[in-house]
Formats: sequence, structure tokens, C-alpha cells
Amino acid sequence: MNKQIFGAQMSVRCCGTTSLAATDGPCWQLYVAMSGLVSEWPTYTWPPTGEIPTLDERARALADLGFALAEGAEWEWTEHDGPDYHPHPARVLLLCSAQVRPLEGGAA
Repeated sequence: MNKQIFGAQMSVRCCGTTSLAATDGPCWQLYVAMSGLVSEWPTYTWPPTGEIPTLDERARALADLGFALAEGAEWEWTEHDGPDYHPHPARVLLLCSAQVRPLEGGAA
């Protein structure tokens, strides 16, 4: 079994995504932080919505990327101030993170 553990993060993207996919508004994006360029990290982008992806939706997105939650891992939420360089007023951002492992035969 693969013992590699990576960090997955999910946040709402208000000013574009980390991928080339265009969106019609703010959307949730999940990515797995790995070595190499950010543009090469496995990434899943949900359609624009104000709803936070459910646990099942997050599990399906991770599986699509070739990952699953690591044994005993849970999603953890933190709050951050929005960065000053955005063209809109700073606001509180939610960031969700969890430890993940590659699926056997997965993309990782």
C-alpha cells in the first residue's frame, strides 16, 4: 500500500481559479499540494455556487483526482483575512484542509 500523505485544501475562489477553467462567478476549488508547479497540482473545480461542497462531494472530487482521505483524517476549517491585492474589500475566507493519500492505481 502507498504510504505517501499529501495535503488537500479547498477554498472558494472569488477572483479566478488556479487552473485555466473559466467560471461565471465564485466557485469552490480543491487541490492536492504536491512538489512541482502549482499549475501541475491535481485540481477539482465545482461550478459556481454559494453552497459548500458536502463530505460526499469532496470524497468524489478526491477520487476523481486519484486520492482519498488518509486513515483517521478529517476536514479542518480555518478562517483567514482576504488578501489586500484583491480588487474588492477584504473579507473572511474559509479554508478547508485534510491529509490525503493516493488511491491504489490512482493518478498520483
